[in-house]
Amino acid sequence: MLALARMMAEDGQSAKAFDLCQTALRLAPGDGKLAARIRSFVNASVPAWHFGIVFDEARNAAYEAALRRAVTSDSRVLEIGCGTGLFAMMAARAGAGSVVACERTPAVANKAAEIVARNGYADRIRVIAKHSSELDAEADLGGRADVLVSELIGNRLVFETVLSAHEHAVRDLLKPEARIIPARGVVRVALGHDKRKFPNLTNIAGFDLSPFESLAPTAADYSVGDELLTLRSDAADLFSFDFASTKHFPAAETSLDCVSTGGEINGVAQWIALTLDETAHYENRPTPGKKYSAWAVQFYRFARPIQTISGQTIRIHGAHNRESLRIWADTGM
Repeated sequence: MLALARMMAEDGQSAKAFDLCQTALRLAPGDGKLAARIRSFVNASVPAWHFGIVFDEARNAAYEAALRRAVTSDSRVLEIGCGTGLFAMMAARAGAGSVVACERTPAVANKAAEIVARNGYADRIRVIAKHSSELDAEADLGGRADVLVSELIGNRLVFETVLSAHEHAVRDLLKPEARIIPARGVVRVALGHDKRKFPNLTNIAGFDLSPFESLAPTAADYSVGDELLTLRSDAADLFSFDFASTKHFPAAETSLDCVSTGGEINGVAQWIALTLDETAHYENRPTPGKKYSAWAVQFYRFARPIQTISGQTIRIHGAHNRESLRIWADTGM
C-alpha cells in the first residue's frame, strides 16, 4: 500500500496517497517499521519553513491586528494556505461567523484540522484539503467570502503561486468589497556589504578551481539581524503588487538607481514589506541586532567587490516570472 501511495504521489494524486497511508497504518497498528517509513514519506511533502514561521511574533501580531479590524460576526473568512491553521483561528477568535481554510498538502491539512479542534474552533473553522484554484465559492465556501487572509509569500515575495492565487480568489471567490490581508506587497533592495570572507578557490591543493565559483547560488539567505551585513544605500522599491487588484500581473523586468553612501559594496540586499491593511505593516528590513523574522533577507553577492564614493550611482535590475525573482547589478565587471 505504501508503494502504491508513492506511485499515486508521483502521479499528482497526493490526497489519495495520504489516505492510503492512513489506511495502511490502521491495518497494521503495531508495525513500527511501516510507521517509520510512512512518516518519512508523508513528512517529505511538508516544507520545513512551517516550523519556523509561526515564531515570528511581529508577523503574528500584524496579521491579528489586521484581522480584528476586518472581521465582524457576519464575516465569511477564507484562508489560503492555512499551514498550522494559526490565522484561521485568529479570525475565529476575532469573532468571524465562519472560516474556511484551504491547504493543498494533505498531511498539513489533516494536522490543521486536528489543531483547530484541539483549540475549540471546529464549530466555526472548516479545513479543506484542496489547492485554492480548485475551490468553488458556493460548494466549498457557502458563498463568496468577505475577508481573505493568506501567507503564501516567500523570501523574494513572488513565490509558489502567490499572484495567481490572489488573482483567482479576487475574481471567483470574494465579494467585490472583500478585505484582503495582506493588501499589498513590495520587493525592496539596497546596496550592501557583507563582512564575511568567502572561500577563494584560486589555490586548492595547488590547483586553480576559481571557474567553479560561477556555479555558486545567485543569492544566500541571511537573518534579519545579521551583524555582518550593512546597507550602503537607501532602500528602493523594485516591484510592488496590489493583492486586491483584479488585474493580471504579467512577468516583468525593471531597473533603478541606488546611490551609495560610500565604501566597499559586494552585493545587493533584498527583503520584503507587507501592507496588511491601512494600519498594520510588516517589513523584514535587515538591521543588525534585529529580532527574528520568518523571512530571510536575500543577498545577491557580486563576483568581485567594488569601492564606491558617497553619491556614486549603481544601477540594479530585477525580473520576475510571477513565481521566482532574479536580481543583478551593473558593476562594470
